[in-house]
Amino acid sequence: MQKRILVRNSPIHGKGVFAQVDISPGQRVAQYRGVVKSSEDAEADDLHGIDSGHTFLFSLNDQFLLDATRSRCAAKWFNHSCQPNCESVLYEHDSDDRSLDRIMFHAIRPIAPGDELTLSYGICLPVRHTKRMQALWACRCGADTCSGTMLAPR
Repeated sequence: MQKRILVRNSPIHGKGVFAQVDISPGQRVAQYRGVVKSSEDAEADDLHGIDSGHTFLFSLNDQFLLDATRSRCAAKWFNHSCQPNCESVLYEHDSDDRSLDRIMFHAIRPIAPGDELTLSYGICLPVRHTKRMQALWACRCGADTCSGTMLAPR
């Protein structure tokens, strides 16, 4: 059986995830996997920090984050785009334990083999979005509507 996605070098940045087959809108593409951490613990443990312009932390919900720094999941290599072809979808667990929630990436438009799979990160930092921060978190997607940053608008 052919793999649906492949991690390889990306023209956007570093590694990226690419479709190996046609993917339809609404189709689940990947699950973001990592160590579940409280928001406080994840930010304290973040190996890269705000000043790096790089992170493998992904918000799971208002209590927890997923830290994929040491994970082997392909989803951690999805790059940012201002015109993404995928979105993150929260799957809430039936129990009251919010650490059991999951994040899946779904296609939001048709994706052809060879296309890079991308998300809109919309990163929220607990600091002012100065020109320096916008430069550190610069977007390299190349879209006509590129905002120039991966940071969420304020």
